[in-house]
Amino acid sequence: MSTTHALLVASPTSKFEKSEVPLREIGTDGVHIKILYSGICHSDIHQARNEWFEGIFPMVPGHEIAGEVIGVGSNVSKFKVGDRVGVGTFVDSCRKCEYCLEGRENYCLKGNVQTYNGRHYDKAPAFGGYAKQIVVDQNYVLSIPANLDMAEAAPLLCAGVTVYSPLNHWKVGPGKKVAILGLGGLGHMAVKFAVAMGAEVYVLGRSKAKEQDAKEFGAKEYLITVDAIDTHKNFFDMILNTTSSSADNDALLAMLRVGGSLVYVGLPGEAQSFDPFSLVTGLKSIGGSNTGGIALTQQMLDFCGEKNITSTIELLDASAASSVDAAYDRVVGSDVRYRFVIDASTI
Repeated sequence: MSTTHALLVASPTSKFEKSEVPLREIGTDGVHIKILYSGICHSDIHQARNEWFEGIFPMVPGHEIAGEVIGVGSNVSKFKVGDRVGVGTFVDSCRKCEYCLEGRENYCLKGNVQTYNGRHYDKAPAFGGYAKQIVVDQNYVLSIPANLDMAEAAPLLCAGVTVYSPLNHWKVGPGKKVAILGLGGLGHMAVKFAVAMGAEVYVLGRSKAKEQDAKEFGAKEYLITVDAIDTHKNFFDMILNTTSSSADNDALLAMLRVGGSLVYVGLPGEAQSFDPFSLVTGLKSIGGSNTGGIALTQQMLDFCGEKNITSTIELLDASAASSVDAAYDRVVGSDVRYRFVIDASTI
C-alpha cells in the first residue's frame, strides 16, 4: 500500500507529529494529487480536540486543499496530469439519494464521506489535507482557475463555499443590505463575496480593531454590534452569522427588515434560543447553511476567478510540527488575518 508524509495527532490531547499514512488506491476513477497548500479551518481544531464529537485517531485534518494532479485512473476524463485542482470538505457521497442527484452532495442522506475524521464506505479511515498527497474520486475534485494564487485559493474550498452558499441561496445582490457578523476566516470571505455580488455590506463586530480591514474588503461601514442593535433596527435584509459565539437572536432579528433572514454558518457548540414573536411580527426567518455541493463549489471557484477573489492568508511553514499547534492556539485566540495555510512542501 502506498503512503504519504502527513501531520497527524494521535489523540485529542496530542501535539502534532510527522508520520506516514496510507493513500487510497487510484483505481479507475481516482485523481492522484500533489498537495501544495492546505488551509487550517476552525473545524479542524474542534475535531482534532474532540470538541464536537468523538474523533477517529490518528487524525490528519485538512479539508481546504489546493494541489496539482500527478496521476489519474483509466476512466478519468475530467482531469489530466498538471491540472490545478482543489478538494473540499467531502470526498464521496452515496450518489443515489435525492440530494446527491440534485448536486447537493453536502446534504447526502446516507452521509457523505468527510475528507478527514470520517470513513470511506469500505470502512477505511479518511485522512485529510495536512499531507503531501491525496487520492480522490474525480467526481469530488474541483478545478481552480488559472489566475488565482494557489495558497490564497485553498481556503475557498471550505471557508469560501461555506459563505458563498447562503449568500447565493438568499439571493444577495444589488439593492440588498447585508450584515456580516464577525470578521474572521469566514466573515472576511463573506464580505468579499457580498460586495462582489453588488450588495451594500456592513460588518458587525465586538471592537474597532478590524474596521480598516473591513473597509478595504469593500464594506460600507464597520459597526459595533451592541451599539448597532439600537441604531440599525429594521435595516438589514440579511444578517450572516459567521461567529462561533452565542448570539442574542432576538436583538439581531430586530435589525432585520420585514422578510429578512438571520442565517447561521458559525457553530457556537451550544443550543441557541429565540422568541417566536421576533419572527412572526416581521415575516422573518432563522436559517442555516453547510458548505455546498460539488457544482456549487465549482460555481464559487469560477466566480472567484471572474472577480479575482481569494482568501487573505498567513502562510505557515510546517517544518516543525509544533508550528501547527501554535497556529491552532492563535486561531482560537482570533489572532490570524484571516486564514492560516500550510505550505505542504514543508511537511
